[in-house]
Amino acid sequence: MASFDIVSQLELFEVSNAVSQARREVDNRFDFKGCGAKFEQNENVVLLRAGSDFQLKQMIDILYNKLTKRKIDIRCAEVGELEVSGQEVKQAITLRTGIDVELARQIVKMIKTSKLKVQSAIQGDQVRVSGKKRDDLQKVIGFMKESKITLPLQYVNFRD
Repeated sequence: MASFDIVSQLELFEVSNAVSQARREVDNRFDFKGCGAKFEQNENVVLLRAGSDFQLKQMIDILYNKLTKRKIDIRCAEVGELEVSGQEVKQAITLRTGIDVELARQIVKMIKTSKLKVQSAIQGDQVRVSGKKRDDLQKVIGFMKESKITLPLQYVNFRD
């Protein structure tokens, strides 16, 4: 029986490379000189600090540009609340990995309503799809790529 897994993974070393490139660009830009703008990364969370909200928006654009150049889909980025404290503005960007339970249930329901002869099951933070025919599994992949899911999905462990 053939199967594959639907996952949402993030390469953290590519994220750290993108953050360091964005940090270097902010350090070298004239409009950011002396304002104390900086990026801080802790695992999947990138904290942005700047002197004004305009500069913070520019930093978000720079970060998104560097992430897309590193082939990281920015749909996984979840922008947090804007925090103003004194003369500093902070904002956290959380990069989501894994498929949460609600989205996994939605994916399983979508696959079942597609009327394809496959079975789908939630396994932790991924969804396993299995079926007798390889063509049915490829149709599921095509169907999922056309769907309006907000999280970037990858299809791994395809086995015959």
